[in-house]
Amino acid sequence: MQDHAPSHLSDADTALVESRLAHPPETDSVAEFKPGLGIERLSLSFDIAELRVALEECLRRSDFMGGMQDEGFAALPLTQRPGQREWTENDLSGRYWIRGDDRYVEEPREDLVPEIDFSEFNPDFAGTYFEHVHAELARRFPIGRVRVLSKALYNCNSWHRDPEPRLHIPIITNPGSLFIVNHHVTHLPADGSVYFTDTRGYHTALNGGETRRVHIVAALAYPQLTG
Repeated sequence: MQDHAPSHLSDADTALVESRLAHPPETDSVAEFKPGLGIERLSLSFDIAELRVALEECLRRSDFMGGMQDEGFAALPLTQRPGQREWTENDLSGRYWIRGDDRYVEEPREDLVPEIDFSEFNPDFAGTYFEHVHAELARRFPIGRVRVLSKALYNCNSWHRDPEPRLHIPIITNPGSLFIVNHHVTHLPADGSVYFTDTRGYHTALNGGETRRVHIVAALAYPQLTG
């Protein structure tokens, strides 16, 4: 019986595709951490069980993350300006730059937040393990805003850059939760590790998994980019 399968052009493109098909992608290591330019793991680490206990205790004390989670994003402030009792939306987000449309023009959004002003641990959460975390970070680095940030499932941030780098401490995550800085992408396991992320580069966080993703995010209060 004659084979009526269509014949295809053979050129450099078909050769490339066929050569790649001969070697299936490796799919195990994507559930692990892979360091790269802009994302590195520090030696410092914390007790993941204590981090999760502190998260539950802070959520019992505050409804900050209540309705915001339905919108895909929630922020709980662990540090504040001395004596601060109210937070603006800008306090919880702050300046970033974005190329938001097909003009490819970079534009600023929101106002610059002086990170160094957020020097006081939020007294609402005094005595929790998070206070210990803040103290240990502040012993090593100039620390500004420290927030607990939550992302709902199937959700991502904008593709943007910030004025300062940040430290991430995952508390709750899943293998579909990824962090990207410029051209490097990796999963950050929630095992107590502290990750340096150079968010002065373009970056995003995404949660492609079926559970929420919760990180402590600490801004490093070194001199900030202003443009």
